Amino acid sequence: MEISEKRKAARHVKIDRTLIEEGTAQLSIEIEILEGWLAELEKEDPANQLVSDARVAYNDMLRSRKEMLDALSSL
Repeated sequence: MEISEKRKAARHVKIDRTLIEEGTAQLSIEIEILEGWLAELEKEDPANQLVSDARVAYNDMLRSRKEMLDALSSL
C-alpha cells in the first residue's frame, strides 16, 4: 500500500463513540486541573525560576490538551 493510500485509509477509520466521549471527559478534567495550577502560580513570585519553569510547562501541557480536545471534537 502506498503512502497516499494509507493516508486515505486512515481518514476513514471509525472510532468508537464511547472512546471519544471518555477521552473528551478525561481531557476536560486535565484542562481544568492545569488551569487551576496556573491560577495558583499567579499568586507566586514571578521572579522565582521554579515558578516560571512550572508556568511554561503547565501552559505547554494545557495547549496540548486543548489541541487534543479540538481534534476529538472534530471526529
